[in-house]
Amino acid sequence: MALDQTQGNGPLPRQIPFIIANEAAERFSFYGMRNILTPFLISTLLLFVPLADRTSEAKHVFHTFVIGVYFFPLLGGFLADRFFGKYNTIFWLSLVYVAGHACLAIFEDNLTGFYFGLFLIALGAGGIKPLVSAFVGDQFDQTNKNRAKVVYDAFYWSINFGSFFASLLMPLFLKNYGPSVAFGIPGLLMALALLIFWLGNKKYVHVPPAPPSPDSLTRVARTALLARKPGQGRPGLVVAVLGVVGAVAALAMSFSWGFVISACTALVLLLAFGGIGTGMQLERARGHHPDEAVEGVRAVLRILIVFALVTPFWSLFDQKASTWIVQANAMTSPVLDLFGWEFQVLPAQMQALNPLLVMLLIPFNNVAVFPLLRAIGIEPTALRRMTAGIALSGAAWLVIGWIQVSMDGGTPMSILWQLAPYALLTMAEVLVSATGLEFAYSQAPQSMKGSIMSFWTLAVTVGNLWVLIVNSSVKNEAVMGHIASSGLSSIAFQMFFFAGFALLTALVFALYARRYKMVDNYRSGTDASSYGTLPQGAKS
Repeated sequence: MALDQTQGNGPLPRQIPFIIANEAAERFSFYGMRNILTPFLISTLLLFVPLADRTSEAKHVFHTFVIGVYFFPLLGGFLADRFFGKYNTIFWLSLVYVAGHACLAIFEDNLTGFYFGLFLIALGAGGIKPLVSAFVGDQFDQTNKNRAKVVYDAFYWSINFGSFFASLLMPLFLKNYGPSVAFGIPGLLMALALLIFWLGNKKYVHVPPAPPSPDSLTRVARTALLARKPGQGRPGLVVAVLGVVGAVAALAMSFSWGFVISACTALVLLLAFGGIGTGMQLERARGHHPDEAVEGVRAVLRILIVFALVTPFWSLFDQKASTWIVQANAMTSPVLDLFGWEFQVLPAQMQALNPLLVMLLIPFNNVAVFPLLRAIGIEPTALRRMTAGIALSGAAWLVIGWIQVSMDGGTPMSILWQLAPYALLTMAEVLVSATGLEFAYSQAPQSMKGSIMSFWTLAVTVGNLWVLIVNSSVKNEAVMGHIASSGLSSIAFQMFFFAGFALLTALVFALYARRYKMVDNYRSGTDASSYGTLPQGAKS
């Protein structure tokens, strides 16, 4: 037993089932409402919008909501890391989450009330998103860290278990019982998720928030940017200032771009140019801060490059709930016979394929694909898996683009043709998303677990930002003229554009992955004993 623990194969923490069950119920609630959002907007809430513009407006609302969901992790990670700890932040934001679901069910025919509910869900779901996965990692240390990969797979499996039933059932509830019931059921599941999470409180390892540090990432970065070196300028500071100027310019464009696009673009410019500038002058922080603090910032900057290169994947993945549903609406839907039960697949129900395939592919990869790769001398490292996943997402969009071209040419296409791209995109998701959770936690310095996990989810925000930018760009007359000259419809052109975007990124990601050096930032066994479970009433 001692040898197993030394090798990281100690026993599984007994509190893990509470977190897994909580995640399954919470994901049912989230995907239950998310997967019927686009069809509800098109068929009910946006009837005041001209028919020709309704689909585009529904996509805009959907991706704006998703941007919010993956933007608020920054707030959740900050509150948890600096003030309240992960458990308390998850608990209180989950109450906000439940209130948001209630608004959707109550204000089904009120635009302001419904959008306020979406805001509350974005705040609650986004705020807890990086913390739950980081909270899973907190339950492990060096004695059982090898069990973490299995649990992260189970964690991701539970996400898709909830998502599968939500994707299958909620479109039926929306069709047969109306939006109040269809949006109310996910609210009840979120309340159940909160109850399950609370029941495990006394069993959890509660890692306290890090106290304010003079050697935090932002302070080290500020020192690096402002420090002078005899005989040299401050090129990194110039780059960072350019990012600030660009951010201000982006915010000034909010009247034409919209606030969400402008604010997210401004944030991306600040992070990108600030990170590049800090990296250029990081060595100047030595002597002002301990070497481990400087190296910690270097590690974070390297991680953020990986996250940035994953953003094109998310721009493709999240459109399965918008662009792919719009395509499915124009396809034929055959009546299927399953053990004597005849049914017709609704367009929104096609999304149930994604979580179903995830539940099959995760164990299939672990039992068959990865052992086979190791047998032929190829180790499926985290970065190799993510490279393959980004490339597969591009392949999925090549297929979905071919389907669209066939439809544009007048060929009737069955909704079942979407099976192939769903399979490719789901394998991509397993290789990128499930792996990314494990990668983000293992590479993050101990004091920044919540914040780094929030940067991982911020990649989804940026991915959806690309969608909004492209969606807005194709309304430009010059762009429309270029698309027309290609012989493709606007939607088909966008599909092939996103496919090329992902394939090019996969190549760049592979090149960067060859230079990336993995680190191990799991807690030591002595850390586990010192954290323990905080006394009742203690700050956590």
